[in-house]
Amino acid sequence: MASLKELRSRISSVAATQKITRALQMVAVSKFRRAREAAENARPYAVRMASVIANLAAGVSGAGAPAMLVGTGSVRRELVVVATADRGLAGGFNGAIVRAARDHIATRQAEGREVSVITVGRKARDQLRRQLGDSIIASIEAGNAPSFDKAQEAAALVMEQFNSGRADVVSLIFSQFVSTVSQKPTIKQLIPAEVRTGGDKIDLKGAAYEYEPEETAILEALLPRNLTTQILAALMENQAGFFASQMAAMDNATRNAGEMIARLTLIKNRTRQAQITKELIEIISGAEAL
Repeated sequence: MASLKELRSRISSVAATQKITRALQMVAVSKFRRAREAAENARPYAVRMASVIANLAAGVSGAGAPAMLVGTGSVRRELVVVATADRGLAGGFNGAIVRAARDHIATRQAEGREVSVITVGRKARDQLRRQLGDSIIASIEAGNAPSFDKAQEAAALVMEQFNSGRADVVSLIFSQFVSTVSQKPTIKQLIPAEVRTGGDKIDLKGAAYEYEPEETAILEALLPRNLTTQILAALMENQAGFFASQMAAMDNATRNAGEMIARLTLIKNRTRQAQITKELIEIISGAEAL
């Protein structure tokens, strides 16, 4: 049985940890609100961008179609962009994304594809390089907050790989924010661009319109911007999901620390009572002996 000194030391240690987890929880709560608003505000732009591309793609076909829209005609080489957070202490948030990435990469390799990886976020880099170190061609830190510059940096690396012929297909793996208690690892194809079908039609009220310049030229300019937009939206979804997971994880840790302190305090009190009882017995026994 532990001594009173050891029990007091354990209680002090757990109490100090509880203060840290409570502080992290409060920080996560304040940052989560802003991150959720940013993610929700980014969704309409990304959806509208996809709708515009789908509208333009309907009038483009054949050999003149942009490569980012129709691909290279091969799927032999795939580039996978894995986006996580830089930090941990968020439950299984980063682990869920990495597991989805490993499963996706293993499936593609089993199909005979050559897979290369770009990681966005230190956790993706650290966890994937143990198993896929040779496949990682670049790593980017996610930073404290998603930014257009960070998304553009990742998009530039993707474009470099695609334009040089080292990637035929590009996929993005991130965590889609669903709710405070639910984040869904998601795999999205970036190249060839996914064309949304069945979306809302624009009511032109009988008017006819022509594109100037033609659809192909517009798509050539729009598709790289859409690539950056989709990556930025994914980073914002990740940010909201990370703080939601951290908020829940730190709340659980704080409550667990409280329960542990209660158990240790009970053991300490029982140990102290046993020690007092033992001393009283020794005093009484000594008095009777006299």
